Formats: sequence, structure tokens, C-alpha cells
Amino acid sequence: VKMGVKEIMLIAQELTYYGLDLYKKRMLPELLKALAKVDGIEWIRLHYAYPSKLPLEIIDVMKEVPKICNYLDMPLQHASDKMLKAMKRQITQQEMKDLIAEIRSRIPGICMRTTLIAGFPGETEEDVQELKNFLEEMQFDRVGVFTYSHEEDTSAYDLKDELTQEEKESRAQDIIAFQQDISFEKNQQKIGQTLKVLIDKKEAGRYIGRTEFDSVEVDNEVIVHSTKTLKPGDFEIGRAHV
Repeated sequence: VKMGVKEIMLIAQELTYYGLDLYKKRMLPELLKALAKVDGIEWIRLHYAYPSKLPLEIIDVMKEVPKICNYLDMPLQHASDKMLKAMKRQITQQEMKDLIAEIRSRIPGICMRTTLIAGFPGETEEDVQELKNFLEEMQFDRVGVFTYSHEEDTSAYDLKDELTQEEKESRAQDIIAFQQDISFEKNQQKIGQTLKVLIDKKEAGRYIGRTEFDSVEVDNEVIVHSTKTLKPGDFEIGRAHV
């Protein structure tokens, strides 16, 4: 904070497990409350909270603590029950739907981001269509898609990787294009709203920043038109337009 930092991003392979190694119990809610007490921190952002056995206490803390962005990155990897089982996700599609509905009921308007894997061994075109149906129903704000890569020392290494890289890329692009229409409509809904924007940089004579619904490098950037002299780390509040 003394260096001018205004946003803290908590990133882990499984963020909700924080504390199990150090304290023998999950301690993310306590960490969030402690960080929120630090004067100068304006935003706290959570990345990589997997859905299986997600402690809903974390969602309650997000709602209670204004400094925590209404933003949750929840990697789901897929939506077909067959693929979720193959990926050992320990959750079903219906359980994911129920969890997402519960999170949204506790924090209306929360921005939800997820990441998906295309081309996992055994995936069919029917699985891809089921995934797209799931995206249509769930209406995520942001979605990232990665192609499956056959890596040694992973539980999927012994599975036969039958798809070519071109086929994997084609499926990934299909999913990305499908989600882009959803994300566009979600952005359109923000037109006319007054939003708080964190300034990241000045570029080509204009300021570039992000709302609390946008993580750095992976989500939207916001072009800010202001008569003020702004610098990275400043906040500007204004009405959203196209």
C-alpha cells in the first residue's frame, strides 16, 4: 500500500483451501477480513475458487465486506457430467447450477468468470453442445477457454488423446464465439450505469482502466474520458456508454 497499490488479487490453484497447511483449517474468510482492515487497499479480488465443496461462508464475507470485489473466478472446466467425471471434478452439472444460483441469490449482480477446457480425451460434439447449452443458461460474464494438452504426471495422461490440435482449437473457438455474444449482452446492460473505474494506464491520449467486474489482462478494459489529470491507481467514477 505504501508503494501505491490499490488492488490486491488473491490467486491460488485452489484459493478456498487457504489455511489448511498453516492452520489445519480453512482461513480465507479471516484473511479477507484482515486485508480489508488495511487502510489504502480499495479492492480485493478472488481468483480460482473451485466449485466442489465451496464454503459459502466466503460468499457471505464477500457480501459483508465492501472492499471485496463482487467478482468470482470459478474454474468449472466443463459442464457435461460425463466429462466432469472424466476430469475428476467431484461435482455434477446440476450441483454447479445449484451453487451458482445460491451465490447469485446471496450477491445479486456478482460478476462470475469461469474457465473451460476443450478437447479433453473422450469429449464428443454432443459434450460440446451440452457445454454451450449450459453457458446459455448460466449467462457468465466472462469465460476463458483452453485446449487440452497431454501432460506427463497428470491423472489424464493414460487416457488416449484422439483429437488433433486443430480439432481442439476449432472446438475452443466455437465455444469462445458462442460466449462472446453472451458477454456482449452483459456489457450492454451496463450502459447508463454509474461505475467506479481503477485507472491502469494512459494510452494514445486517453485513460484505460477497469471496473470491479474486470480483472487485469483477462477481462474488459474501460476507456475513460476525463478532464482530470489521472494517474495509475486513481479511481474515476462515471456513467457507462458504448
